[in-house]
Amino acid sequence: PGLLIAFPSRARDAVGLLRSAFDTGDPVLFLEHKHLYRQRSAADPMPPAGWTVPFGRGAVVRPGRHVTVVTWGATVAVSQQAAEVLAADGVDVEVVDLRTISPWDRELVAESVARTGRLLVVHEDTLTGGFGGEVAAWVAEHCFWDLDAPVTRVGAADTFVAYAPNLEDAILPQVDDVVAAASRLVRL
Repeated sequence: PGLLIAFPSRARDAVGLLRSAFDTGDPVLFLEHKHLYRQRSAADPMPPAGWTVPFGRGAVVRPGRHVTVVTWGATVAVSQQAAEVLAADGVDVEVVDLRTISPWDRELVAESVARTGRLLVVHEDTLTGGFGGEVAAWVAEHCFWDLDAPVTRVGAADTFVAYAPNLEDAILPQVDDVVAAASRLVRL
C-alpha cells in the first residue's frame, strides 16, 4: 500500500509515467526492462511537454474479439508478435498493456474480458508468486460470468534466469509459447 509500480513497454509510456511519478507524493518503483533498450518496437518520438500517463491506466495496444492477452513490459512486444501469428489462423487477439502494476487497470481488463470471454496473462516473472497470478485470480473472482474458458497464464519457468541467450530463451516466455497457449485457449 502506498507504493506505485510502473512497468512500461515503450519509450513514450516511460516518459509519461516518469512525468506522473514526479508529480505524485508516493514512492514509485520504476521498472524498465533492459531488453527494451535495444528494440525498435519500443522506440517512439519524444512526447510533447506536459504529456503524462496516469498510474493505473492501461491501454489496448491491439483490439481483438477472440481472446484477451494482458501483459506489461517486454512481453507486450512478444504478445503483439504472437497476435500477428495467430491472426494468420483467424484468431483475433486483443492485447492489453497494463503499463503499471500498482495500481493496475482492473476496469480495462474486465471490459476486455467481457468482449472476448477468454484471458491469457503473459509476463516474464515466474508463474509461482508472479504478479500475473494476481491478475488471473482477480479476473476469475470478478469476471467469472464473462469467461468462456479458464484463465490461463504464460510466464517464466520457476528457476533463475540464465545469462546465456539460448538458456534465457528457454526460461522466459517466447512468441511460440504465447501462440501455443492462446491457440489452446481459443479451442476450449
